[in-house]
Amino acid sequence: MSGSALRSGQLADAAGVNLQTLRYYERRGLLTAPRRSPGGHRLYPAAAVTLLRVIKTAQRLGFTLDEVADLLDAGRHRGRSDSGLQARAREKLVEVEQKLADLTVVRDTLRAAISAGCDDLVACAGSSCCPLPFAALAERNDRADTC
Repeated sequence: MSGSALRSGQLADAAGVNLQTLRYYERRGLLTAPRRSPGGHRLYPAAAVTLLRVIKTAQRLGFTLDEVADLLDAGRHRGRSDSGLQARAREKLVEVEQKLADLTVVRDTLRAAISAGCDDLVACAGSSCCPLPFAALAERNDRADTC
């Protein structure tokens, strides 16, 4: 085995993933099939560590594996700026900002429920001073039923 080739376990350890993740990424085409040693062991290039770390980091940033695959493909075909990292990062940022706005509303509503002393969902739903959006949800459901 050459000094720059890594076996499956070595690669998984170095990249901080488990063997099942490694195999799954291979099946998905995110990681190219490795060459084999004369004994049949998978041998990965050292650059595969970086690739795996890139994939995991992109996932932590909110990219799906399909999106990661597209980004990797776009990186290989650098002329397609419409599908590159800049455009995708802008799109993902819009998604993240919307999620943050939604979570802020949820946080503020839960804080209001705690401050109001809400203790029973059913009793709270019937109270006019309940900060939880039961009335707004009921209105939406009524409108959905009539449409």
